[in-house]
Order: sequence, then C-alpha cells, then structure tokens
Amino acid sequence: MSKRPSSPSSGTLIKRARSGSPEGHTQQIAISSSNNERGIVRSIKRTSNLEAPIVSLSGAHSAEILSCKFDPSGQNIAACSADRSLSFWKTYPPNVNYGLLQNIHKAPILDFQWSLLHPLIYTVSADHTLLMTDVTTGERVRKIRAHRGIINSLDRTVAGGPGVELIATGSDDGTVRIWEGGDEGKKDCVAVFEVGCPVTAVCWSADGASVYVGALDNEIHVYDLRKQQQVSTLLGHTDTPTSLSLSPNGSYLLSPSFSSQVLIHDIRPFSPSPTRIHRVLTGAPAGFEATLLKGAWSRDDGGKRVAVGGADRMVCIWDVESGKLQYKLPGHKGTVTAVDFHPKEPIILTGSKDATMLLGEIEPSVTV
Repeated sequence: MSKRPSSPSSGTLIKRARSGSPEGHTQQIAISSSNNERGIVRSIKRTSNLEAPIVSLSGAHSAEILSCKFDPSGQNIAACSADRSLSFWKTYPPNVNYGLLQNIHKAPILDFQWSLLHPLIYTVSADHTLLMTDVTTGERVRKIRAHRGIINSLDRTVAGGPGVELIATGSDDGTVRIWEGGDEGKKDCVAVFEVGCPVTAVCWSADGASVYVGALDNEIHVYDLRKQQQVSTLLGHTDTPTSLSLSPNGSYLLSPSFSSQVLIHDIRPFSPSPTRIHRVLTGAPAGFEATLLKGAWSRDDGGKRVAVGGADRMVCIWDVESGKLQYKLPGHKGTVTAVDFHPKEPIILTGSKDATMLLGEIEPSVTV
C-alpha cells in the first residue's frame, strides 16, 4: 500500500465553534479536499468549558517554566519561570495573559503557591528568599531572607488557629522552615527542622500537624510540628524524590523521583502495607537534567488519577486504583516540568522547559 503524495493546497482544516450547553457538547471538525469532491466530518465530544480541546499559553516567558498551578477557584492560572518572572492567565476564553511580574526575585523562581486565605501568592527562589505578593495590585507585601541556600519547594496550610496560614520552605541548606503567612505574619520562623542534606520537596499533611520532606538521601522524612521533631520515614525510592503532592482525601502521598519511578505512599495512620507503598508507577522518564519534576492529583473526581511530566516531553496520567497508564500526552518541545489538575473540570495544565503551557481536556473519570 503506497502513500498518496500530499499537496500544500490539497485540504483545509476548519474548526467550528461549539454551541449549546457545555454539558456533553461536541465540536465538529470538517476536513475537505480542494475540489470539494469529498469530505469528512468528525464530531469530538467536549468535556469542559475550554475554548478548544487543547489550548496553548505562550509568549510570557523567555525561559523554562518551573511550576504552574490553577488558583483554588480554577478561574486563574499562575506560572513561575527561570527568567525570574511570574505570569497570570485566565483559564477560560479569552485566555489572556493579564499579568506579568518581572524580576521580582534576583534568581530563578523555583516554586510558588496561591494563598488559601489571602489575595497573596507565595514564591521561593534560588536567591534564598520567600516573597509574598498581592495578586490584586502586583505589589510585594513581604520579603523574607528565609534560608542560607537555594529554596527548592514550598507548601502552605491552614493550621494553628482560625485565620492562620503556615508556609513550609525546603532548601539546599538542609533545613525546612515554617513561617506565618499573610501580610502581618511574624518576621521570624515558627519552627526549623534540620534534615541534614539538601531538601527537594515539602508537603503538609491534611490537618497541618505534620510536614513531609523529600531529600537528597532518597527518603521522605515526616516531622511533627507540635513535637518539633521527626516522627517517621517513608522509604522505597532509590533516588531523590523530586516533588511531593497530597491526595485530596489526605490519605496518600505522590512522589516522583530521579529514578523515573513514581511512588504513591499510603500515609493513613493504620496502613495495610508494611512498606506503605500503595502503587509503583512507571512511564515518565526523569532524564539526566536533574529537574525537580512536579506531579499532581486530579481534583474534580476526588483524586482517582495522578499525573507527572517527563523528559520525553510527554505527560503521563495513571489511574490510581489499577495503577494503569491512561494517557501519554504529547505537545511540548521540552521536558514537562510541572502539571496540575483543574479543581472542578477534567482539565490538565502542563508547563515545560519550552517556556509554554498547555491546557488539555481529558475524559471524566468513570464512577463505579
């Protein structure tokens, strides 16, 4: 069977805008030949309110995107980059880049989090600082010289009393420090945990009483905030964990690593597994660049799926219950450094070393 030679003017691709209700709507794509003798009409079932099944967000950054996340409402997106800037986007059409804060740090911004209580965004950088920025005005509210080394990761939680937000930061200086969030928090840290080797990832427990810490020793250390000490360790990795992400129900912890193996740990008080390893997932190569790849849990379905990007420029999405790979999504031209799921719709957000982000629809989870 031979392939028919293609001609530059042999066909056109027309996307017709969808109409009707967002639930179960379809988008038609018509592919027709130049002489209109034959044509194919294919209907694609839409699963979200995005303008198209795949939306590219580009043009704001001049260097690799290191983290990207939806805000708690799902209406906005933020991304931080090695070009020391923080960009803000609208999730739904028109997908405008409505804000760009340039050079807010003196070195690459390695991680950020939206505040849970305040109109603030928290950023950490290779310049050893933690910044708190007002998302409504773009003005810096607080700057903290938080560590003596590069700060790789941060997480936030609501704990310690009504209206109190706590921030955990992990650094190459081998420590995890706890800070009060908001624009009126204390200047000094609330607690310091000495891990003893560079920290690559931090994550709060669901109740805000414990901090999970991934480090260069291939272990995940668990620190109790009230006891001010390490209480346990999660083992299983053969190389450094690159990020930590808590499941929506607070029972499981996702941790990709430099070994290209992604583990899901059972962190319930009484785990049926002695090793606390719930699933071992493969398919997302970490590569040789030692990039701190950030994974995520789906939220519209309560955490039935997890996703991690890879050095093969793809994004893997696994079903947690079966451990099977559901999607291997292409589209980027560089390592996929970060992923996030929309809080209310089956939409995945990906950021890459190619300085772009992609928004993509996926099929809703099947409810059994």
